[in-house]
Amino acid sequence: MIERGTGPQHDVGPLVAAAAAGDQRAWSSLVRRFEPVVRGVAHGYRLDERDVQDVAQVVWLRLWENVGSIREPRAVPGWIVTTTRHECARVLRGLRRLVPVGDAAADAPAEAADPDDGLLRAETAAAVRRGLAELSPTQRRLLELLASEPDLSYREIGGLLNMPVGSIGPTRARGLARLGTSRAVLELAV
Repeated sequence: MIERGTGPQHDVGPLVAAAAAGDQRAWSSLVRRFEPVVRGVAHGYRLDERDVQDVAQVVWLRLWENVGSIREPRAVPGWIVTTTRHECARVLRGLRRLVPVGDAAADAPAEAADPDDGLLRAETAAAVRRGLAELSPTQRRLLELLASEPDLSYREIGGLLNMPVGSIGPTRARGLARLGTSRAVLELAV
């Protein structure tokens, strides 16, 4: 059990102020104190060690960039956790987009290319485009924005569509349900 006043937030105010003033020992102490927090959060996202180290580097860089503008030093531990979570999510989004090349591709099991794969993908894409045309303009645009690259946040999408963030999920669900029962998509399934 941690005694009152001895946890990682104890005396963080003077430490943050000293780090903001350029005190290298204070900065090192901040990193030492909160490195386990950053690593613990990152490991919770099941990142490998190299990605955990990358996340930690970005978190410390962001803190270094912002330490002089922090108005409430006691909030730094929460800021570190939030920044770590955001960076972990960014890394995971990037990992989903990776395609092995070079040695990694050579190590991957070879799959025989089916000559019909390209044709099926083209037919599916055409059916989805026709199905999207059957949706309301709002549902169609929402689904297009949700599938766009780079990923947009719900806040960004809400701003583009002049739609409350809380209605994006339900509108998305209705649009996908309607798309799944559109004539074009149903014809593809036959």
